[in-house]
Amino acid sequence: MFPHRLTDSRAYSIAEVMLDGFNRHYRLFSETNREAKRRFEQADWHGQQRAQRERIEFYDTRVDEAVERLQNEFDIASLSDDTWQQIKLHYIGLLVNHHQPELAETFFNSVTTKILHHSYFRNDFIFVRPAVSTEYIENDEPASLPTYRAYYPTRDTLADTLLRIVDNFQLQRPFEDLPRDIAAVLDKLYRHVGDKVRLRANFQIQVLSSMFFRNKGGYIIGKIVNGFSETPFVLPVLHNDRGHLYIDAALFAEDDLLMVFSFARAYFMVDMEIPSAYVQFLRSLMPRKPRNEIYSALGLQKQGKNNFYRDFLYHLRHSSDQFGIAPGIKGMVMLVFDLPSFPYVFKVIKDFYPPQKDTSRELIKSKYLLVKTHDRVGRMADTLEYTSVAFPRSRVSDELLAELQHFCPSQIEFDDEALVIRHVYIERRMIPLNIYLQDATPEQMAHAVVEYGNAIKDLVAANIFPGDMLWKNFGVTRHGKVVFYDYDEIEYITDCNFRKVPNPRNEEEEMSGEVWYTVGPKDVFPETFGPFLLGNDAVRQVFMKHHADLLEASFWQGHKERIKAGHVHDVFPYDAHKRFAHTRAASHAP
Repeated sequence: MFPHRLTDSRAYSIAEVMLDGFNRHYRLFSETNREAKRRFEQADWHGQQRAQRERIEFYDTRVDEAVERLQNEFDIASLSDDTWQQIKLHYIGLLVNHHQPELAETFFNSVTTKILHHSYFRNDFIFVRPAVSTEYIENDEPASLPTYRAYYPTRDTLADTLLRIVDNFQLQRPFEDLPRDIAAVLDKLYRHVGDKVRLRANFQIQVLSSMFFRNKGGYIIGKIVNGFSETPFVLPVLHNDRGHLYIDAALFAEDDLLMVFSFARAYFMVDMEIPSAYVQFLRSLMPRKPRNEIYSALGLQKQGKNNFYRDFLYHLRHSSDQFGIAPGIKGMVMLVFDLPSFPYVFKVIKDFYPPQKDTSRELIKSKYLLVKTHDRVGRMADTLEYTSVAFPRSRVSDELLAELQHFCPSQIEFDDEALVIRHVYIERRMIPLNIYLQDATPEQMAHAVVEYGNAIKDLVAANIFPGDMLWKNFGVTRHGKVVFYDYDEIEYITDCNFRKVPNPRNEEEEMSGEVWYTVGPKDVFPETFGPFLLGNDAVRQVFMKHHADLLEASFWQGHKERIKAGHVHDVFPYDAHKRFAHTRAASHAP
């Protein structure tokens, strides 16, 4: 219950310090996003990747700074419940005209929960639900851009309007042939919606005012409104080998957008003053995409985590099934469980591992952090990392509880009616590839095996060696993509030494059942993958037809050398056949 009077003079000052910490965070976050356009124009791909990695650390750094300041300037740990409630009330008042109120509320939660132990803070102290609306927030500054620009072409002026849309982004690098690209966009549009479609009175094109940048691509995103129909679109803009720009494709289907915004890809860099307006616009293009995943895709992964947790609590309230051990082969380092009615899995690092797993909790956490900060190229699932998550004890199956008590005793504690897990990763649920192959038709099997090899090659292009390449460590998404999700053995390609198995020097070595040659800690022998992966003849035939090169050390070593030489590979977030024919012919598709 909130107090009726604001009596503690410290409360307002503490609220101001917290908001100052958030404002500093968002200012630095926005500066990095604005610089993405310059890096794209200069083809500074390494700088773009570096900025994407470093940006992820901004939030926690600013939270730590705010906590330190509060501890230095106020006796923060000794504040009463009443004062904490007053701090929250003052903070709400400070957010009335704020442009990022939902993000600032999440920052408040992060600071508060870092100061207070989970058994002490209550929902009165934090924002369990949003307190300030994000509807209809406007940036009233004269020089500010609106969230999106609206254009009103006729059929005769449609090509000119599309040219103007691209020109308005003022990219400081020339296009190779923009009229040619616009003609290809129009041709694709007419094939998608029908070239005889009647333009209604309110025909318009709405385009988000900022481009989206990630890796080597820039993306123009908008929708075409025609009467009661809306058609989303994405125009990827790339560089060719001569340093000119070109539009590589025109994507109009919701499924195409879902692939571009996949949870298995790195976060975008977008210059946006009012992120909630961007999320609302993108939700209109992808209504099946959870709001939390859109926030994360925009680089606001802490807000994504907050929204996800709210959705999770809401789901718990409206469901009654129990958490249990996830189907599939049990992992050696992770205990994985799920709630059948909820499309995610929960992963807890075990306290001990089999002898063949030479690892530690800190090393495993470092691998997951590597994935979080790396380009996931559509092939590694994003993970949400939480501490001190409370699960209703009544919803935890006896089997799961016994497994947690045996394998993860250091990670659990009981608090009234709750089971608290101290550290947990949460990922989108996928069908494990080994289970998928068991029930697949011959056509599904062939597609999955080809996808599996493509996934590994995309990871190689991104400088990632999966380590454990068994089928069980990959999953199949609802779009049929194969995605890697077991990260405890991943390494950078450039840190590995890819070797051929030496020829035996004598009969004794040839007949030996043991490894008779020296093996270094980072040595990898690709030709030895076959016996573990290709026991099924049908699988082997498909694999050898499409991906036999994965069993050759020269394939891996060649990619390693190119990466070390500074080459950044193209990995597109859409199928190769969606690319314009003239761009496929002019550039090297992966």
